[in-house]
Amino acid sequence: MQQERCSSSDRPLDPGCLLERDAERSADRLGCAAVDFPVAVVLPAGGSGERMGLATPKQFCTILNRPLISFTIQAFERLSWIGTVVVVVAKENHDLMLNIVQKCNHTKAKVVHGGTSRHRSIFSGLQAFSSTTDSLTPKPKVVIIHDAVRPFVEEDLLLKITLAAKEQGASGAIRPLVSTVIATTSEGYLDHSLERAKYRASEMPQGFLYDIIFQAYQRCSEFDFEFGTECLHLALQYCGTNAKLIEGPPTLWKVTYKRDLAAAEAIIKETLSMSACIIAGAEAEAVELAKALQKNLNMMETDVIQCAKESNTEYLSKTRNFIHISTTASNFLGTLDMAKRFEDTDHARLYPVVVVWVQLNMTKQSVDSQKTDELTAFRSLASEVIQGNVLLYGIQIDHTKVPEQWERSVERLTQITVALIRDRNAALTGQLLHA
Repeated sequence: MQQERCSSSDRPLDPGCLLERDAERSADRLGCAAVDFPVAVVLPAGGSGERMGLATPKQFCTILNRPLISFTIQAFERLSWIGTVVVVVAKENHDLMLNIVQKCNHTKAKVVHGGTSRHRSIFSGLQAFSSTTDSLTPKPKVVIIHDAVRPFVEEDLLLKITLAAKEQGASGAIRPLVSTVIATTSEGYLDHSLERAKYRASEMPQGFLYDIIFQAYQRCSEFDFEFGTECLHLALQYCGTNAKLIEGPPTLWKVTYKRDLAAAEAIIKETLSMSACIIAGAEAEAVELAKALQKNLNMMETDVIQCAKESNTEYLSKTRNFIHISTTASNFLGTLDMAKRFEDTDHARLYPVVVVWVQLNMTKQSVDSQKTDELTAFRSLASEVIQGNVLLYGIQIDHTKVPEQWERSVERLTQITVALIRDRNAALTGQLLHA
């Protein structure tokens, strides 16, 4: 379903396969069958991010409590047919990058020092494979070069780039030009413009036979190292290898300016909010509410299960959003067991997990009249689980047998639930809202 959304979208709103779970990676199994040779990745990440206008280089800026570069690394690590991901950083950021690798458990990543320019950094990354004594970075058949600040790269494109590189020697992603390219005179007047339909924008990722791109860098000039920008040009100029060009999707956009960080966060939040698991108590009223809520949440993939027992472990590892419906205030403590499972399985390590506890009030008792110790315990639990990247929210809804009033309450519950899941606002954790 995610794959269909990203292929049909005309806007860069869906990172596609970026957030797919292991059990759903049928395309990955196809990749394993098609790619029967070693593949590695080089991510140059030594830039200072001057255009971002921030003190922190853009690759290390935080989105959802996680550095941007971590999202890019994961886009490659999730594919079993890709081996080592070499991350090239400036010497002063080496320890920072090592901490990111450790914290985010990037098992395929290796950190090396870069150079004073982009091409020098890429060459440093390629040299990490040239040592025959390092078993952790074996020489690949094909190497993919990608930007550290392009986190939304899709598996289908990576597969095409990799296979084309093996057959042709080099391959690269392209996109249609958005603006017309013009040439100006030295006085600042229009000289001429290019016919936009004839040209394309060169993008990342780019793929190469390792021996070709490594040889190209060994042969290239100091001018290329200092001022060059295009890896495909080096392969053509120094090895005579003409790249196969493959049109990529809109999701290839690059985080360049400060506003792009907000756009990237919105993309990730939207993708994370596309599915939910509704856990209903054993009571008939809880099951009734679960089914009504499932019907209203038509913009999400939703499953309804009864209680979070061992038999439902698959659901607890498959989604990032849970709606727990109970008829007693003390039942929210069951979410603590869920949070511990998330911690044991590292389910909430990379992305926050949202748990919306819905208390179905059968006694017409208002929120204000609830026991203070119960509310205190709920808030205390929310403060505890947020340390494990679990966001816990509470909603109370009064049960009624009046159809019109019940429908309005369920609609209100739906609106609040969708808002909490989409916004993933940590400041609201521990609050008990009323539908």
